[in-house]
Amino acid sequence: MPTVVLMDVSLSMTRPVSLDGSEEFQRKNLAVHGLNMLFEHMASNYCLEFTSLMAFSSLWELLVPFTRDYNALQEALSNLEDYDKTCLESALNGVSNVVQQEWGSACPCQVVLVTDGSLGIGKGSLRHSLQTLKHRVDDKKFPLPFPFPTKMFIMSVANAEELQMTDAMDNLEELLRLSGGDGQIFTTEGPLCMKSVQAMFGRLIDHAYTPLHAVLHCGNLSSDVQVFPRPEPVVMDEEVEPMPRSVNIDLEIVGFIEIADISSPPVISRHLVLPINVNKEVDDVGTGTTDELEEEPSASQMAGKSPNFCVLLHGSLKVEGMVALVQLGPEWYGMLYSQADSKKKSNLMMSLFEPGPEPLPWLGKITHLGPISEAAENPYGEDDSKSPFPLQPSAKRSYAQNVTVWIKASGLQTDVQKILRNARKLPDKTQTFYKELNRLRKAALAFGFWELLKGVADLLERECTLLPDSAHPDAAFQLSHAAQQLKLASTGDSQYAAFDHNIAPMHTDFSS
Repeated sequence: MPTVVLMDVSLSMTRPVSLDGSEEFQRKNLAVHGLNMLFEHMASNYCLEFTSLMAFSSLWELLVPFTRDYNALQEALSNLEDYDKTCLESALNGVSNVVQQEWGSACPCQVVLVTDGSLGIGKGSLRHSLQTLKHRVDDKKFPLPFPFPTKMFIMSVANAEELQMTDAMDNLEELLRLSGGDGQIFTTEGPLCMKSVQAMFGRLIDHAYTPLHAVLHCGNLSSDVQVFPRPEPVVMDEEVEPMPRSVNIDLEIVGFIEIADISSPPVISRHLVLPINVNKEVDDVGTGTTDELEEEPSASQMAGKSPNFCVLLHGSLKVEGMVALVQLGPEWYGMLYSQADSKKKSNLMMSLFEPGPEPLPWLGKITHLGPISEAAENPYGEDDSKSPFPLQPSAKRSYAQNVTVWIKASGLQTDVQKILRNARKLPDKTQTFYKELNRLRKAALAFGFWELLKGVADLLERECTLLPDSAHPDAAFQLSHAAQQLKLASTGDSQYAAFDHNIAPMHTDFSS
C-alpha cells in the first residue's frame, strides 16, 4: 500500500518552540524529526513499499515521486523551504492527481498529513472549504473523498488542548470524516518537544506500519514470518450479523497447485512475507541474499546462513511454477507465490481471497481438493496433457444460455419484424415462426412486458386480414391461433402466462 506524506511548509510551521535547556526549534523542525523517524522505520521494515513526499502552503509541490529510496526522502526533508499561507484543499487535489497518475483509482493508499493544526485564512482555508461544501458546482467539488480507497492519518504538531482552543479539532475531524473515516488524528501529549513528537509518530508506526508476526506451518516444517503490510480485518456484507474477520497468527499451508490452474484469481489484498529478523529477497536460485552488506555481518545476515523453511518454500515455488494454498482462518484461504521484483530478485508474496469455502469457483470447495496420489487416475494425464480445472458446474448458468435482451428500441423492433417476415411465409416457415414467437413471449413475460404481447397479437391479426387471396388457408389459422395465445398470455393468467410454456402450432386439416 503506497504512502503519500503531505508536509505543511506554511509560515505557521516556523513558529518557535522553546525547549528547556536547549536551543530553540521551529515546529517544522519537530515535524521533520518525526518524519525521519518514520522513514527510518519504513526503510528497515517496509523497504518494498513506495512512498512519496509532497509539500504545500498556498500551492503544492511534489518533492519526491513514489520511490523506495528512503535516503532521497530524508534528503528532501532536510532541504524544505518556508512558504506562505496554508491552503489544504489545493494540496488534497494534488494528492489525488499524483496517486491516480501513478496507481489509478483501484489501489488503496495511505495519506500522512503533517501540520500544526492551523487552518489557514480566508479563501482556500480549510474552514472556508468546509463551509462552502454544499454550494459548489461539479467542476469545483471538494477533493474528498478521493476516488481511490484511502486511509488518512493527520499528524498535528500541537497538543489536543491547543487545537480545541479554536475550531481546529472540529474541522480536522470533519476532514477525516470526508476522507472516509478510515484513519486517525494524532496529537502530541504533554508539552510540545522532541520526545512528545517522537511518541506521536511512534503511535502512528504501531497503528499503521507494524507488520503481522505469524508462524507459517507446512506439515512438520514451520517458520516465524512477518507479513507486510498487516492484513486488515474483513467484514462480509452477506453475513446476517457482520463481524470483522482477522488473519490468524498461525498460517497453515493446506496444499500446492500449479499456477496455470489457479490463473489470476480475484484477491482482496496482497502482502509481502519475510522470515522474522531476516529482511531478505531471493535471487535467481532461490537462496537468501541481503540487499546491502556491511563490513561486519549483522545479526540478520548471520541468521541468513541458517536453514529457513520460508526461504526453502520461496525457492521451491519459484522453480516449480506453483503456488501454495494457505488457510488464514475458518473457511478463509489465500495463496503464497513468488513474484519478481526485478530481473534478479523476487519476493514471497501472499494474496488473500474473499472469505468463504469456495473463493475460486473453478477450483470448487478448497476442502474437496486432495493429493494426486489419492485419485483413481492422474487427473493431469500421464504426460500432463490435461487439467481437471476448471470444474464444470452441475447446473447450466443462466448467463451461458441465449437470453433475449433489449437494450435499445432497435433490438426489439428487429425481433418483431423477424416474426412478421416469417408470418408472411406461412405455412413454409411455421417452425421458425413459432420459435421466434416463443422467444419473444418468454422475454416479455420475464420483463413483465404485457403490453408487448398484446401489441404483437394485434399485429398478427392485422397480418391475417392483409393475406392475399392466393395465400395458403393454413396461414390464416396459424396467425389467428398465435394472436389468441398471445392475448391470453398478456392477461397475466398463470394458466396461459407460464414461462416454461411454449405456443405450439395449430393442427389443421391443411397441416402436413
